[in-house]
Amino acid sequence: MQISDLTLSLIGAGALVLVAMIAHGAWLARKLGPKRAEPLSPTWLPQETAMGLAAQGDAASLIGDADALVDVGHLVKPERYILRIDARVDVVVPISLEASLLGEVLLSHIPATRRAGSKPFLVEGFNPARGEWEPLASGSRYTELQAGLQLANRSGAVNEIEFSEFVQKIEAVAQSIGGMADFPDMLDVVALARELDAFASQHDVQLAVHLRARSTAWSVGYVQQQAAKHGLVSMVLSGRMVLPSAEEGAPPLITLQFDPQAALAEDPNQAALRSVTVSFDVPQTSAHQQPFQIWQALAQALAQSMDAFILDDNGQALSAEGFEAIGTQLSLLYQALDERELGAGSMAVRRLFS
Repeated sequence: MQISDLTLSLIGAGALVLVAMIAHGAWLARKLGPKRAEPLSPTWLPQETAMGLAAQGDAASLIGDADALVDVGHLVKPERYILRIDARVDVVVPISLEASLLGEVLLSHIPATRRAGSKPFLVEGFNPARGEWEPLASGSRYTELQAGLQLANRSGAVNEIEFSEFVQKIEAVAQSIGGMADFPDMLDVVALARELDAFASQHDVQLAVHLRARSTAWSVGYVQQQAAKHGLVSMVLSGRMVLPSAEEGAPPLITLQFDPQAALAEDPNQAALRSVTVSFDVPQTSAHQQPFQIWQALAQALAQSMDAFILDDNGQALSAEGFEAIGTQLSLLYQALDERELGAGSMAVRRLFS
């Protein structure tokens, strides 16, 4: 059977129409789908934006100028973050020794899990060679010990049961090394813990803004790429990116969060997002790193590059004046913490607000 020229022409025309329809469908799907991450060139690297600001203290110059987040310098050398007993947040129990003991001997008698209920405790020794208290270390010799039970954290104040558990554990340590512990009255400790917990509850603030897409939704890959341009890195937890602190072991400076289920999608360019949250933990973050200024500038930069509204927790648009009002209230909070000798970002405060 021979196929006429007319039939061939019709088949060819039909094929062209089908190809055009497929191409149009693909174009439409891409147009209507979420914004995707752009292919990266081999020389592309995340810009050291907000992290550089934290190091240099230049964040204040960024207010109202989101583009200035780009290309601002290098990082500071990390500082070690060491837990220490602090009478501002711990009840301190002295433990006398009959004779000096090596750190490795003492460590063998200290419980591996140093907690009483939901409250951690620390044990330190007095090193006569250095003339100071320090965390126990092998090779050092100590003439006295002290144990410190944290009075409060975000789980609440120390209660009678937790204090009793602490007493039992420290008493057992003291007996095993031939020492004697001098415990304060339990009711006094519990009352002090409740007062500190009340203060902490009144000053426990976490600032957050929400970026909502103005029109086209974003893919997870797009959000991650935009955030990475400003120095944020992905975490193990799905839907979370952070701007790390300059201090080793310290909490992140800024956190960006989005739907964790979307983050687990097989194709990060298909899972659609319409909002992300940018936040920072006020008590946990050192004021000298200017977290408020970086938080504001980062939110403005991302809102500009991602075409988003900046909204508060009530869903209301947050203007520059709104940020200024928050900054004023934040200054009062910092002042209250300083008056209590619990400056934001200090080791004692990080423990209290943990």
